[in-house]
Amino acid sequence: MPSTKVASAGLQPGAGGIAWQSSIVTAATLTAVANRGYWINTTSNACTITLPSSASVGDQLVFSDFARTWGTNAVTINQNSLNFQGNTSPNPIYNTSGQSVSIIYSGATKGWIPTSDDDVTNETPQTYSVDFLVIAGGGAGAAGASPEGGGGGGAGGYRNSYSSEPSGGGGSSEASLTFTPGTVYTITVGAGGAGVAAAPDANCKGIDSSISGTGITTITSAGGGSGRTTAPEPAGVMNGGSGGGGGQSSPLWAGGTGTANQGYNGGANGGGTNYGGGGGGGSGAIGGTSTVGNEGVGGAGLASSITGSSVTRGVGGNGGNGQPYGSPGNGTDATANTGNGGKGAYGIQGSYRGGNGGSGVLILRMPTANYSGTTTGSPTVTTSGADTILVYNASGSYTG
Repeated sequence: MPSTKVASAGLQPGAGGIAWQSSIVTAATLTAVANRGYWINTTSNACTITLPSSASVGDQLVFSDFARTWGTNAVTINQNSLNFQGNTSPNPIYNTSGQSVSIIYSGATKGWIPTSDDDVTNETPQTYSVDFLVIAGGGAGAAGASPEGGGGGGAGGYRNSYSSEPSGGGGSSEASLTFTPGTVYTITVGAGGAGVAAAPDANCKGIDSSISGTGITTITSAGGGSGRTTAPEPAGVMNGGSGGGGGQSSPLWAGGTGTANQGYNGGANGGGTNYGGGGGGGSGAIGGTSTVGNEGVGGAGLASSITGSSVTRGVGGNGGNGQPYGSPGNGTDATANTGNGGKGAYGIQGSYRGGNGGSGVLILRMPTANYSGTTTGSPTVTTSGADTILVYNASGSYTG
């Protein structure tokens, strides 16, 4: 560095035009003056530096970590209404121990621009909008008991923000999420409920799916409710994102309850001997009520084009058939990564199981210009127009 001359106000500018100040800054705030260099000691506290309220092209400022403590107590730059790297917000934060920050004013458009080797990166990253489709695991169908069928599993909860498409249970499209570069967002994809050849238990419900991270409200879709049999079940097993279908009984046995803005209630058993099981609730409709011999049809799902083509998911499972139309056997398993409910079984309880619920899925859609490319969990990555789409069939993460 060129030699400098000491004066009472501090060190005067050398060939580089910077007057290094002899006083070490230890206070929590500093109002900077153009063309000066400052030693910033954050051993005891963080420091907020307010830049000049007006500046001329070529004005410079340098800040240096005096005690190598910025990693513990960071330095925040208050832009004081001027642009920094072309942006008015957020305020840059420097939190690397031993860091030096050299900035030059370039004019009103881009404002202050860092020039030193360790901070020419963008210190004012801009947030961006991300659409989501979050579907939980579907509930399992219930075991049947000759001559009646078990209830169908309820679909997993269905929440959607894309292109004004609805959410489940008659809910409206939700607001998109706002992601911040560098923030890690955790993706959880729920499993489908497990069909059993006995009275449903907690494992027969679908598992929640969710996305969470700093700065956003966690989006959680509830797992689908299990279908019902004649035997008592633990409280709440039939309730979920969409409710499970009612099991065989006389008189009528109702279906489970869906979750507001996620899915519909399950259908009832028709209420007599030889009746099939009620259909599980779907994201788009209530499950059907069964009749003599016939299963209740699972509630309809919802179609979304978030991936670039229309796909229907979140369908309730059909109930199991009753006599005289049913043939004893296991309920059909739902397709993976649809959030669909499993089909109810027909036959002697203990011999045949209800169908497994389909696992959930979580889909994100964002501008390709903002896509970071940093993920875990191996999502499928595609593009549609100016957007990038991430389909998570298993849990993982995305870094903004």
